[in-house]
Amino acid sequence: MSENTQIVESFWLARPSTSVAPDLLGCSLVRQFPDGETIRGIIVETEAYGPGDPACHAYRQRTSRNEVMFGPPGMSYVYLIYGMYHCFNVVTDAEGVASAVLVRALQLNAVPKAFSHIPEKKRSRLAAGPGKLCKVLEIDRTLSSFLLDAGQPLRLEHPSAEFQQAIESGTINIVQTTRIGISQGMDLPWRWYIGNCAAVSTFK
Repeated sequence: MSENTQIVESFWLARPSTSVAPDLLGCSLVRQFPDGETIRGIIVETEAYGPGDPACHAYRQRTSRNEVMFGPPGMSYVYLIYGMYHCFNVVTDAEGVASAVLVRALQLNAVPKAFSHIPEKKRSRLAAGPGKLCKVLEIDRTLSSFLLDAGQPLRLEHPSAEFQQAIESGTINIVQTTRIGISQGMDLPWRWYIGNCAAVSTFK
């Protein structure tokens, strides 16, 4: 971790998911594997889910599956869809408020050793989707309900100064649109991504 890199603090995440989701763009999700290998991925696409949202897992009631969404901000929430794909979320807002941000895509700084056989031209798409990023970083439900902090197998780091300057200068632009792959709350513009980034899942 460089001198300028800072761990994302829980209090920074203690805001509505619709505020945190665009701010997570440019942050890094860091995965430390059991063998010590560490891979960073810049977050390039997010979706927000929260109170009153029919697409939110906790919309109807509190259950054992969505319990972590009601927990303190800064926790990981990992769930399985279609019986085969894991999705990684960051719990946000105040404790007791079901709110989370789905991380949809990452721009990896390197390829894990297990994927070193992938051709160079295809590597930018390795984490271009919530299921893909969980596969390449070996994220499953055993990594749910963890505090995303130093010393953990998953942590979040704030954007680099270079990224922040690129946003301010307009070199990097952020697109806001509706969410993908849901059947309810489809009109809510709660998806954000970095424009013209090859690692984004889709440009719809």
